[in-house]
Order: sequence, then C-alpha cells, then structure tokens
Amino acid sequence: MNGITRARSALAVGALLALATGGALYAQSNSKATHQFSDNTFAKKADQGDMAEIKLAQLAQTKSQSPAVRSFAERMITDHSAANQKLENVASQNGINLPAQPNMKQQQTYDRLSKLNGDAFNRAYAENQVKDHEHDIAEFKMETKDGTNPQIKQFAQNTLPTLEEHLTLARQMYRNVENRGNTNGAANGNGAMNNGGATTPR
Repeated sequence: MNGITRARSALAVGALLALATGGALYAQSNSKATHQFSDNTFAKKADQGDMAEIKLAQLAQTKSQSPAVRSFAERMITDHSAANQKLENVASQNGINLPAQPNMKQQQTYDRLSKLNGDAFNRAYAENQVKDHEHDIAEFKMETKDGTNPQIKQFAQNTLPTLEEHLTLARQMYRNVENRGNTNGAANGNGAMNNGGATTPR
C-alpha cells in the first residue's frame, strides 16, 4: 500500500469516527432535551389538572345536594389546592411557566356539567372523577418511572398516593350516586332505565 492510499484510508477512518462520535453526542443531547420536555410537559398538565379538579369541585358544591358528592368535592378542593401550591414552588425553582387556566377539553367538561342538575349532575361528576383519576394516576406513574428532573419526579412520587386514595373515594361516590339514581328511578316506576344504560366504572 503506497503513501497516498494509506493517507486516504486514514482520512476515511477519521471521517467515520467523527460521524459516529457526532451522532452519539447528538443522540445524547436529543435524549436529554426530550426528557426535559417530558418533565416540563408533565408539570404543566398536572397544574391544569389541579385547576380543573378544583373548578369542578366548586361547581359540585353549588350544584349537588348529595352529601357524598359534596364531601368528595370538599376533599378535592383541599388536596388539589395543596398539591398545586407545591407544584408551583417546584416549577418556579426550575423556571417552568405554568398555564393560567385548564385546557380546552377540561373547560368543555366543566361547561357540560354546569348544564346538568340533580342526579344527572351527580352521576356525570362522579363518572368524570373516576375516569380522570385513572388517567392522572397513569401519568404520575409514568413520571415517577421515566422522569429525569429530581424535584418534579419527587413531586409525582409524593402526590401519587393521594391520587390513588382519590380514585378509591371517587368509585365509592359513583356507587353511592348510582344507587340513589336507581332508587329514585324505581320510585318513579322506571327502574334502572333511568340510568340510560350507564356502566359502573371499575
């Protein structure tokens, strides 16, 4: 192999090494940016979730006469207000700008429930709370598993047991209002048909 060939081979190897190194550094940088985005997105979604829960609970306290619903709503206001305060502190320390209001879907849910009254409102609110807390628990578990920001991850870990307790309470509330609806329906001669075929959440 002459000198020119060896020089070309060395240049080719050097180029390949540079590409490999650059690709690895880019992948590492991109992965870090993705995790940071994920942590920030989680914090923003959690903040909107807290605001939506508080807003719906306040609506429940004005709309419902059910002791089970009103008691649950009071617990939501207390716990989600406390969680939101902690999240705001974490976000401030990490330079994360949190949303000022719930997202569009959450606002649509509020608007829909605000048009209901009596047993119809109670069932709709209870069903929403079961589904919403199931979704929240899944999101918080994902953050505790994949989160990279220590403070946000710790917030998720600390809040998760409260959300799991909320889900248990939400399911109890649903059963309570559903049984009440069945009783009222039977008294009106309509039985379970008053439920519109609703399925009890797990």
